[in-house]
Amino acid sequence: MKRLDLDDLPPKLAQLLTGLAEGEELLLVQDGMVAGHLTGGAPVPATTGEPAPPPEEQASEIFEQFRAMMEDEF
Repeated sequence: MKRLDLDDLPPKLAQLLTGLAEGEELLLVQDGMVAGHLTGGAPVPATTGEPAPPPEEQASEIFEQFRAMMEDEF
């Protein structure tokens, strides 16, 4: 299977691809000929794991990891 990272595309194109409604089709045209088509699917459900920790906890954890890395390095 081929993979296309939407982060590598211009924002307008990435929005067009991610904005397809379920069942909506998008034709890919090159030199006036249809090169392919995409059909929008159901949105990817959000992760059902634990809710994300508050931003303060995330920042604190990142800082602690950074500090530990610096202490190990020096």
